[in-house]
Parts: sequence; C-alpha cells; structure tokens
Amino acid sequence: MKQITTYQGKKVLVLGLAKSGVNAAHLLKRLGAQVTVSDVKPLAENPDAQALKDAGFTVITGEQTADLLDPGYDYIVKNPGIFYDVPVVQRALAEKIPVIGEMELVGEVADAELIAVTGSNGKTTTTTMIQKMVDHDRQAGKAVYAGNIGIPASKVVQEVTPDDTLVLEVSSFMLAETTEFHPHIAVLTNIFSNHLDYHKTRANYVAAKMKITANQTADDYFVVNFDNQEWRDLSQNTKAQVVPFSRQDQSEDGAYEKDGTLYFKQEAIMPASEVKVPGDHNVENALAAIAVAKIKGVSTAAIVAVLRTFGGVRHRTQFVLEAEGRQYYNDSKATDMEATEMALKGFKAPVVLLAGGLDRGYTFEKMIPAFKAHVKAIILFGQTAKLLEDTAKQAGIQTIKLTDNVETAVPLAYELSDPGDIVLLSPANASWDQYPNFEVRGDRFIKAVEQLTGKQEEK
Repeated sequence: MKQITTYQGKKVLVLGLAKSGVNAAHLLKRLGAQVTVSDVKPLAENPDAQALKDAGFTVITGEQTADLLDPGYDYIVKNPGIFYDVPVVQRALAEKIPVIGEMELVGEVADAELIAVTGSNGKTTTTTMIQKMVDHDRQAGKAVYAGNIGIPASKVVQEVTPDDTLVLEVSSFMLAETTEFHPHIAVLTNIFSNHLDYHKTRANYVAAKMKITANQTADDYFVVNFDNQEWRDLSQNTKAQVVPFSRQDQSEDGAYEKDGTLYFKQEAIMPASEVKVPGDHNVENALAAIAVAKIKGVSTAAIVAVLRTFGGVRHRTQFVLEAEGRQYYNDSKATDMEATEMALKGFKAPVVLLAGGLDRGYTFEKMIPAFKAHVKAIILFGQTAKLLEDTAKQAGIQTIKLTDNVETAVPLAYELSDPGDIVLLSPANASWDQYPNFEVRGDRFIKAVEQLTGKQEEK
C-alpha cells in the first residue's frame, strides 16, 4: 500500500458504515487522519459502530442531519448507499467539502495493478472469471477480487503488493463518488436503466458508469460490449485503447463469438457450448474476461480451463440442486428486468419462475417475449406482484400464483412443476421490500428448497 500523506492530520467524517465504511475508517486512520464515523443505526444495535468506538474512533449514531458537519471536516467519505440529496451531503457539497467514496481511497493507495469491472449486469461473474484467469498458473504475486462483489476493497488494498493484481467490481454508486480513480484495465459489460431512484436520470447513470474510464490514458485499456450502438458510441469517449467484445459478431478486433466458437481476434479459444455457466449472458461475460486475460498475456489453455470448470457465482444463475427431475436455480441477484430476461434465455427446458420485489415505479411489458418463450408457470410476491401478474397475463401464461414471499413460493413451484422443468428464482426486482439484500433472499430460497427436497445445496 502506498503511504500517501493526503489525509495526514485531516479531519475526516466517514458517513455510513457496513463493510465499506468500517474498513475505510481503519484505512484512513492508518493514513494518519482524525476519523469520526457516523451511522444511523443506534449504538446499542450497531456492533460495527461499537467495535469502532472500542478501537478508539469517535462514533456518532442516530439521524444524520446537516448539523453533523458543525465541527468542520476536511473530507467526507460517503457510503455508496447514501443518496446525494440527503441534507448532510448537500451541505458538504455547498461548503465545498470534498465528498468521496471508498473506491477513490482505494485508487489513491493501491500498489497493485487495478482492473475494474462495471455494468448493469454481469459484473460479479465477469470479475470472478477475470480473477480466476489472471491468477491461473501465475508465476509471481496473485490476483484477488474485491469491491461490490462483497469483499471490502479498502481492506484488501492494504494487503496487496506491487506483484499482485486487484480486480475490482465497481457499482455506479461507487463510481459516482470518484474523481481520480484510474484502473489500468476498465471493463463495461453493458448499460441498461438501473438505479434511477439514486441517479435521478439515465444520463446521470451512464455518466457514473463512464467514470470508470475517465482518467485512463493511451497506456490503458477499455474493454467494452459492442453489441449495442449506444455502448459502441460510448467507446469513443475514452483516451484508452478500446478492446471490444461481442457475442453478435459486431467486431473481430477483440473477443467475439462466431459460428458457435469464441475467439480473440483471429485465434479460436473454445466452443461457446463448453462455457460451464448457462446462458448467452454468461457467454458475454466470458468474452469480456477473455479480452482482459489476453491483454494480460494469459494463455489460451488457462482461459479454457477456467471457463470449462467455473460453475458460477452464488445468487447468479446458481445451480442449487436437482430433486425428482427438477433443477433448482438461484438467481436472486437478478434485480432488474434485463437480468431475468437473460437468465430465462439460458434455459431450453420449461421454467417455473419465482419473481417480484421492490416497486421502483416501472412496469414490465418488455418481459412479455421472454415470458412467452420460456415460462410455463409463474409465482409472484412482493410489491410488484400485481404488476408482474398483469404482464404474465398479457404473455398468455395460464398458471399464475401470488404468494407471500420466496419461502412460500418454493412449495408452490414444486406443485406446478414436472420432471424435466427448471425452478428458477430470478426476481427482476430489488429485494428491499421484504429482505435486507439479495443475498438473504437467495439464501432463504436455498433453505426452502433444501427443506422441501431433503437434499443439500450442491457446492
């Protein structure tokens, strides 16, 4: 880790805890800052805040009003989940106090080479594939992943060395908080219309995503999906060397699929059918990872070994188990329509779909073609259950059931399915109306499947 002096003796307020806030606080203290942490959860119910207080940090819990800034601070380090329009952040911006995030800190102190992956969908799978490829048969150092993938980057960055490669999954929330963040290789998997409650407009959302390449130079690489005209146009807005990937053979200048084979430039890598994780979207993820691996000089043999054996990431079209001829898949990370559409397209067998969740103010008509083509029966829950019911009716799905939650959906799915069917949790919505996060939702699904079948999740 670089021992920078930027924060030496500076008063820094860490706004919001969870894993990123806790580890950012420790990193700032190591850099010589005078750190105060603030979190809305009361101290008595907040083990993270209590642990920081015990470690000597100044801790403030409760409502984060604008007067939180009265003592005066040189920097605010904001948790990515806190909106910019909250009063304390608005006051900081008005008073010209720099408001940054964990990822900005990571970029400032990282000794290791940085590879960063963003996109509306596919980030975690692509990040994991890249890490496994770059680490395969490595002669010096190691490749590790962190960030939005669930591992605090501010902790990992303190442990990596100049011989290592740090592969970061970065969300639009994280990127919005950066100013100087500079990965050597940046990857954009795709851009749809997500998180507009946070970014307010799609233009703001796209601008946040494109911050991943904002500070790159001609010595860097921008790996970008060429299967959409908008994304191809975005590739013009970088100083880095553009390396495209395309499942639809839109370019042969990078990684692409043609006639069922994956290529890098003119070199055949492997048949697409041999990528272990199911679905066209995972072929796209594999192509993005191949592009990065080839930039890094990874051998074709290592790439093939990873793609033939990597079975997917938990909660992302994850195979859970098979019982009585039914295959159960956990795709709880599908928090938008596009992710669920891609998951459905990955299966040839009839699907009993479990879906629903947080109402973000949009309707689901665009899912009608995927419903018609793949869904045999649908079980709905959460705030969007009625909206999805209307869509399912428009798609001509005959069997539609509404239920309380994921747990009660599982036995219904068994009743509505037959041997040879797929039972798929792919909600097309965020989880926050009923569950703390998509991980808890997916874990509850897996537990319900285990209880129903008497079998254990395959690992």
